[in-house]
Formats: sequence, C-alpha cells, structure tokens
Amino acid sequence: MKDRFGTFNLLTNRISRNIYRIKNKEIAAFNLKSTHVSCLYHLYKTDGLTATELCQKCEEDKAAVSRSLDFLEKNEYVICKSAQSKRYKSPFFLTDKGRLVGKEIIDKIDEILDEVDSAITEEERKLFYRYLSIISDRLENIANNL
Repeated sequence: MKDRFGTFNLLTNRISRNIYRIKNKEIAAFNLKSTHVSCLYHLYKTDGLTATELCQKCEEDKAAVSRSLDFLEKNEYVICKSAQSKRYKSPFFLTDKGRLVGKEIIDKIDEILDEVDSAITEEERKLFYRYLSIISDRLENIANNL
C-alpha cells in the first residue's frame, strides 16, 4: 500500500463522520445530542455512573459531560440521588424515561451494527476489532510520549 497515511486518515475520518451523521439523524426524534446519547448508552449498560466515569467511557471532556448531565437531568432522563456537593463524584441513574429512551437507543445501535456486520464474518469482525484496538493503543502511546 503506497499511501498508508492517506488511506488510514481517509477511512478513519469517513467512519467517524458517518457515525456522527447516523447518531444525529437517529436521535433527532428524541431532541438529543451525540454526547447525550453516549451518556444514556453507558448509563443503560451500567446504571449508577459518576460524571468522572462517564468522561472516561464516553471519551469526552468534563465540561461536555457536565453539560450533558445537566440537560439529561433537567429533562428527567437521569437523576442524581446523592447530596454530595461534589456532583462529579456522585452517581447518576436513569429514570424510567431514561431507561425507555436508552432501550430504544440500544435497539437502534444493535440494528445498525447488525447491518454493518452482515458484510463480514464473525471471525473477520473479531480480528478487525482486535487490530483496531492495537492501533488505538499504539497511537495513544505515541501521543502520550510526544
């Protein structure tokens, strides 16, 4: 492959852009943003996460997660039961409304992933994710050592 950087950059950007477009089109009916979906997704998978944990799971900065949690709380998708003054250390939980929307989001994600996976075998998918993880880890290591 002659132009490894160009191909890698093009494909990763295209994947990222298409994921963003799909998220925004699919969540338009819920009046949610991409970061809201990420928070709901992770809270649906593991209810009772702190803002700090959501930052790590969503790969978002503290301010973006804080804004998302404020929105989700005001719109009754999540609740923070703790009386701690340090809200980033307090766990957030899905409300009934949050669980319902979270389930719809999970179902839509599964539907999209099933369609994507239909073009490859289970073994190819496992290898792809293994290689993608290796590439991600190596790039993170390089970035952290610059």
